[in-house]
Amino acid sequence: MAGDVLEGEDPEQADMMDEMCILVDEGDMPIGSASKLDCHRGAGLRHRAFSVLIFDEQNRLLLQKRASDKITFPGVWANSCCSHPLDIEGERETDDASGVRNAAVRKMEQELGIPIGTISQESLQFVTRMEYEARMNEVWVEHEIDHVLVTRANVEVNPNPNEIDECRWVTQNELEDMVKAHNAGELVIAPWFDLIRINLLKDWWNDIDDMSKHVDGVIHRFIKERPDRAGLSMMERHRVAAEQCIARAIEKSTEPRLAGAMMHLIEGGGKRLRAVLPSLVGEAVGHHHAGHHDLGAAIEIIHNFTLVHDDIMDNDPIRRGRPAVHIAYDMPTAINAGDAMLALAFEMIAESKDIRGDMMRDLVRVIGRMVRNVSEGQQMDMDFENREDMVSEEEYLQMISGKTAAMFETCALTGAMLSGASNEIQQACRMWGLETGLCFQLMDDIIDITGDTETLGKPAGSDVLEGKRTLMAIHALKQDPADLPAFHAIFGKGESGKDLLPKAIEEMNSVGSIEYGRNRAMEHHSAAHIHLRNLEVSEARTILENLTDWQLERMS
Repeated sequence: MAGDVLEGEDPEQADMMDEMCILVDEGDMPIGSASKLDCHRGAGLRHRAFSVLIFDEQNRLLLQKRASDKITFPGVWANSCCSHPLDIEGERETDDASGVRNAAVRKMEQELGIPIGTISQESLQFVTRMEYEARMNEVWVEHEIDHVLVTRANVEVNPNPNEIDECRWVTQNELEDMVKAHNAGELVIAPWFDLIRINLLKDWWNDIDDMSKHVDGVIHRFIKERPDRAGLSMMERHRVAAEQCIARAIEKSTEPRLAGAMMHLIEGGGKRLRAVLPSLVGEAVGHHHAGHHDLGAAIEIIHNFTLVHDDIMDNDPIRRGRPAVHIAYDMPTAINAGDAMLALAFEMIAESKDIRGDMMRDLVRVIGRMVRNVSEGQQMDMDFENREDMVSEEEYLQMISGKTAAMFETCALTGAMLSGASNEIQQACRMWGLETGLCFQLMDDIIDITGDTETLGKPAGSDVLEGKRTLMAIHALKQDPADLPAFHAIFGKGESGKDLLPKAIEEMNSVGSIEYGRNRAMEHHSAAHIHLRNLEVSEARTILENLTDWQLERMS
């Protein structure tokens, strides 16, 4: 069974979550594979799917009510058959949609009890594709490029009770009655079938025997925009404003070499999450002002200060695809630049014309505590490397709560504070930031292992070579050493072990260490979404929700 997230689920349905789906890009080109579990949880992974519409001689459409034991979207009314082609021989093929047709024939037998050969692959008319997203709850989501297949067949169905609670043949009018019942809350229509019904089916119903005029060769996009698209103007506006604040602050330095060292990482790019989060929270809470830009800029400068010193302590030569500050300049200058950046951040807040004076004490207290927590987390991280005894999972979570999550927590809390939010909303924002930060660091640890140097902008797999006690390493160290010989041979051995690194990562994957880390990231992701429910629905809250999802799909 794949992962703790499936505890309590129907065993047969849980076992099928190990099936490997086909990952696709925006153009529906295969780019790899992933388990059904990973495709449908958290932010989801875009994968290939199909929806079959079976009509009988009376022009009635076969619908199914998904079984209550289904893990995703149980008990909803959907089209005749809907599932996924798998990453197996015969279902990977893309020519003339033969792969999805073969998969449809397989699933019609498994779900509907229609014997193979009763509805041939050739009789399934491939009409169009659509990309859509639909979230069921904080854990489960659909993100598919769905191939829509249409056929006419007089068949008797023998539904698999593990898949289907009920089948029903409906006319157009009867389907409209079901829609009214759906709108009244008396039943639920599956989101993908509802998209087909609204956008496609109404023009098809009378052309079932020859759908050629409806074959369009396009991918219809019915998808909620991602954070890199949705609300882009809002995020870009806040990013630009915060970066202008940063540039003005660093320009105060009368020492050009020091100013250059302070700007080195900032000029290298970065996501600027910490710079924009206070503003996004301010927007979501309902009262944003220019002080949020000063605040975000200050925290972003502090973040970059910690990176400068972190690279020195870890002896990392690369950051954001360019030489680290201590490499581009020298060690003393890098240390001095970091110190100056910390001082500069507090100076910015104190001099802001848009932050009320009566808030200064609380802001300085919260941000000062953040810096201390980050430093304590960093010290724990360094001490872990020299520990001979086992580092516990609880200690690791305490460490990343300080080293990484404290900044997200502080961005969210102070953003709400500046907006004059109630204590309840401030705490909801703070907890969202904390849970998002924990998810962020867990995914960072996974990406360090599964990414590549060019994508990461730093050496891939460096955590294993340096002996970092990540959650995955802690899990691996608890397993039988006989199952991880390469991992134990190179863990903490530095560059001398890089030749065995691919084998070590393969071993960590085989004993479930990477999956364990991903599952824990999922838990914090779900908790973050729950805290956001305390905020009023708005464009800014939607962006925060999308950013929460993005933690699980980012690769840099």
